[in-house]
Amino acid sequence: MLETIPPQYVWILVGIAIMCMELFLPGFILCFFGLGAVLTGLLKIFLPIGINTQLVLFAVLSIVLLVSFRRYAQGYFTGRVSNTNPSGAPMETHTGETAIVVEDIIPDSPRGKVEFNGTFWNADAEMEIKKGTKVTIVERHDLTLKVKPYN
Repeated sequence: MLETIPPQYVWILVGIAIMCMELFLPGFILCFFGLGAVLTGLLKIFLPIGINTQLVLFAVLSIVLLVSFRRYAQGYFTGRVSNTNPSGAPMETHTGETAIVVEDIIPDSPRGKVEFNGTFWNADAEMEIKKGTKVTIVERHDLTLKVKPYN
């Protein structure tokens, strides 16, 4: 089947296939090899070049495109953070809000749990707090809420 397709169109089809593979593989490298193949096919349309010249042209174009444009083009495809947090403090502190104890909280024990906004959180306190007690959130450390009895 490929014998009936002119070589310039084979280069273009292979280039498009390589660029499509970029969708499934990370790294943003295959795109440049696909573009090198497409450009080789386009040049083959206008210039009568042999297979050895085509292979060298493909390799040179792909590497030059990769080295020249990868860092520049990668910025368009990576996520950007619009609101940075240089202090490293949690964005949501939940300080002062109330929760309900769903599993007894024992100081310095990993067993305590509270329900807050429909979600179960690990909880710690300076004193023992029984299940069903309403508590106030004092602070948050990762996925653990430090609480005290509600006043």
